[in-house]
Amino acid sequence: MTSKGSEIHLDAMRGQSKGYQPLVVGVGGTPRAGSSSECALRIALAAAMSLGARTEIICGTQAVLPVYDPNQRERTPEALRLIRLLRDCDGLIVASPGYHGSMSGLIKNALDYTEDMRNDSRPYLDGRAVGIIVCANGWQATGTTLVALRSVVHALRGWPTPMGVAINSLLKVFDAHGRCIDGTAAEQLELLASQVVDFARMKSRHAEEARTQSRAGAGPQ
Repeated sequence: MTSKGSEIHLDAMRGQSKGYQPLVVGVGGTPRAGSSSECALRIALAAAMSLGARTEIICGTQAVLPVYDPNQRERTPEALRLIRLLRDCDGLIVASPGYHGSMSGLIKNALDYTEDMRNDSRPYLDGRAVGIIVCANGWQATGTTLVALRSVVHALRGWPTPMGVAINSLLKVFDAHGRCIDGTAAEQLELLASQVVDFARMKSRHAEEARTQSRAGAGPQ
């Protein structure tokens, strides 16, 4: 379900989707397939794709990784895929359930693997916009979990989007097929996706302008 205002916004954004196609990676959900946080993540990624982004998702059992150990050099294939996608992505969307007032251990552990990126030219989540989605049984847990995730993203040098989506799972937001049947939630998920894609495109344009200026400055004197 999409509100008319959201449809107008997405239509305008689709007109700008030609050209650069940023990679937006989604990480989230729970080990249970079809959880609320997984449904929300898939809807946000679908919105990003409709705006011209390429998307990849790590959710459910794909996100069940060994507890991060900085002293362990061996990585599972699943962990290596996560790290590769985080390195390559232009934007990230994280969707977590609210467990006891904060993010789940599964999501925190996945984010801990960014420590393997500490010596990259773009360390951790530097230069990436990060959209945050929280689903919890009650509004209090959505708020505290959203704040906790924003703090982690800041610590990882990422840019949390202005829109963070909090979904109260006690309300009927998704149907049996994972579709969002709440107009406000659908609009917020689409807006979050558009902010991630917008930031990635602005970053790309800025980098290209800087390269153009550098080449012009290095021309014949």
